[in-house]
Amino acid sequence: MNGPEMIRIVDSIARDRNIDREQLFTDLELAMVSAARKFYNTLDAEEFTCKIDRATGAVQMYRHGEPLEIPPAQFGRIAAQTCKQVMIQKFREDERASLYETFSGRVGEIVTAVAQRYEGGSLVCSVERAEAFMPRSEQIPGEQFHPGDRIRCLILDVRDVGSQIKIVLSRAHPDFIKRLFEVEVPEVAERVIEIKAMAREAGYRTKLAVSSVDSKVDAVGACVGVRGSRIKNIVDELNGEKIDIVRWNESSQILIQNALKPAEVVEISLCFELGRGTVVVNDDQLSLAIGKRGQNVRLAARLTGWDVDILTPEEFNKGLEIMAETLKEIEGVTEEKLDRLAALGMISVFDIEEVGAEVLQQELEISPETAAEMVAKASVRAKEVAEQQAKDKIEAEKRRAEEAEAGRRLLSGEGLPADESSTVDVTPDDDARAADILGGFTPAPEAPSESQPTS
Repeated sequence: MNGPEMIRIVDSIARDRNIDREQLFTDLELAMVSAARKFYNTLDAEEFTCKIDRATGAVQMYRHGEPLEIPPAQFGRIAAQTCKQVMIQKFREDERASLYETFSGRVGEIVTAVAQRYEGGSLVCSVERAEAFMPRSEQIPGEQFHPGDRIRCLILDVRDVGSQIKIVLSRAHPDFIKRLFEVEVPEVAERVIEIKAMAREAGYRTKLAVSSVDSKVDAVGACVGVRGSRIKNIVDELNGEKIDIVRWNESSQILIQNALKPAEVVEISLCFELGRGTVVVNDDQLSLAIGKRGQNVRLAARLTGWDVDILTPEEFNKGLEIMAETLKEIEGVTEEKLDRLAALGMISVFDIEEVGAEVLQQELEISPETAAEMVAKASVRAKEVAEQQAKDKIEAEKRRAEEAEAGRRLLSGEGLPADESSTVDVTPDDDARAADILGGFTPAPEAPSESQPTS
C-alpha cells in the first residue's frame, strides 16, 4: 500500500467511525512494531519503533534507533497477519471508546431509532451508526414494531460491557414523557413551566403536576395547548396513553385533591405520622376516584408521595364512631382528645394500633399507661372489625354470585315446566274475541280436500 492510499483510508475510517485521525496513525505504528517483533522473534517492546508521516503516509521503522535494512513489505505472511490482527483490534477499541464517549454524554436525550429485529423479547435498533436495544421492561405494553420502523425513544443508559458498548433505549421510562413535553411545549424547555412530579404506568395512564414561575403563564393551559393541540401530539406518540395534567400546590391536601381529578373530593384528612391521606368522596364519585383497577388512586399516591385511602362518608363516619366507642371507655379520654385524634388524621382503630403508644402520649399529652391502654383496646377492636369485614365481604361475593346465577337461569329459561313454557290452549271464545278485534272479519271456511266427499 502506498502512502497516499493509506492517508485516504485513514481519513475515511476516521470520518465514518468518528475516531480521532491521530489515534489511528498511532495504532498503525503499534501494529507495524508488532509485525517487526514477530519477524525478528523478539520480546523486547523497546527494540523497535515506527514513524508514519502524517502528510505523505511514508513508513519508516527503526531498530535501536537505527533504520531497518529490511523494509516492512518483506516481513512475510506471518508478520503481516500479526500486523493485521493488532490493527483490527486497536481500531475496534478506538471505535468502542468513541461510541461510549459520544452516547454516554447523551443519556436522557430523545433519539430516533430504526427497528431491526426482536431478540428474546428485546427490540434491537440502530441509532445513527451504533446498535442499541430496548428491553421488554422498557417497552410500552402492546406496542409492536416491524423492521425499518422509525421509533422515538430515550437513551436510558450506556454500558461498557467487555467487547461491546450496550446502548439501552426506553419508551416506558417517566423521563421519556418529560422529554416529549420539552419538545412539544417550549415553556417547559425554557423552564418557565416546571414538571414538579410525575407518576406513570406505561401504556395506560400518566399524571403530571406542573407549576409556572411566571404568573402570566397558565401551566396547565400551556401544556394542553390550543384545543389540546400540544397534548394531542404527545398522546399520539404514546399510542393513546392517557395523560392527566394537574396543578402543583405546596399544600398536600390541595395537591391530593388535584391529583384525584376528575373525581370530586368531599374531605381530606392527613395523618403525618403514617404518611397517609384519607379522602372522602360521595358514592357516585367512588369508582371515578379509584379508577379502573385502582389506577387513578395508585397514580395519585405516587404523584403526591402519600398513601391514599378512598372512603365514602358512611365508611368514614363509621370508622370514627367505632374509634370513639372503643376509646371512650378509657379513663382520661375525653371528647376533646377524640377530636384531636381526628384532626391528626387518625380516624379508625386501625390507625390507633399502627401509630403506637409513644405517639399518642406525645400528641395527646397523656400518661404512658393511658396511651398503652388505648393501643391495647384499639388492637382488640381492630381484630373484631377485620373479622367482620372479611365475613361481610364473603357474604357480598356469595350474594353477587347467586344473583348472577339467577339471572343466567332466567335468561336461559332453566327451571320452568316445559308444558307451561311452550303450550297455550286456544278456546272458541278466543276466536270470537279475535274476530271482534279484526272488525268482524272471520277466516273463510276451509275448502274440502279432494280426498274428502262433499255433501
